[in-house]
Amino acid sequence: MKVCIIGASGKLGRYMVQHALDRGHEVVGVCREKSVAKLDAFKDRITIIPGATNDREVIKRAVEGCDGVLTVLVPWGLQQYSSGTAQAVLDYARPGARLVFSCGWHITRDGQDVYSPAFKAVVVVFGWVARTLRFAELDDQVEACRRIFESGTRWTVVRGSDLEEGESRGLPVWSRHVGDPVLKSNITRRTDFALFMVAALENDALIREAPAIVDCQSPSALAHAAA
Repeated sequence: MKVCIIGASGKLGRYMVQHALDRGHEVVGVCREKSVAKLDAFKDRITIIPGATNDREVIKRAVEGCDGVLTVLVPWGLQQYSSGTAQAVLDYARPGARLVFSCGWHITRDGQDVYSPAFKAVVVVFGWVARTLRFAELDDQVEACRRIFESGTRWTVVRGSDLEEGESRGLPVWSRHVGDPVLKSNITRRTDFALFMVAALENDALIREAPAIVDCQSPSALAHAAA
């Protein structure tokens, strides 16, 4: 497949680039111009398009002819960064392309997710601090996902748990709703989050799903498998 990775220079993005190359995909990476050097390890193997990931012209050029688009939805600043990026992908990706987006557990598709008081408090406090300091806007990520959910595209929104670094432990397991027992451990290796994103490109069972994921070797995942 020809795959565009939007947000390729970040930690998650670089893992996605590696996993995509390992699967034999042709990769186009989009990142801010000042971050291009972070992709030096791949510069002879991928096409790099520098620019803001919510710049519609940048996205239009990057996704042209791509079979799949992997997008890291980041809520930076107060300029509708997430929703701008998502809308550009929805508008310019070719009809029938697989669109896979990343976000956190705080996104809900149907309102049936069950969050602990501690989780809800963290989201509220972080959201308030981020907006006050003008470096992030969680509500815009919610808006971005609303637009994706309502689109007629072949989308998947992957909702990640808390993340940690480390060697891959395998493809994460997933459930439709936060609060399901299998997700209780709330931890995933970042490289495996990226692996799930890339694998979703070829998994039609995930079309129009918003899987919440967890490490396949976490205690809750192992307990669920044993049961």
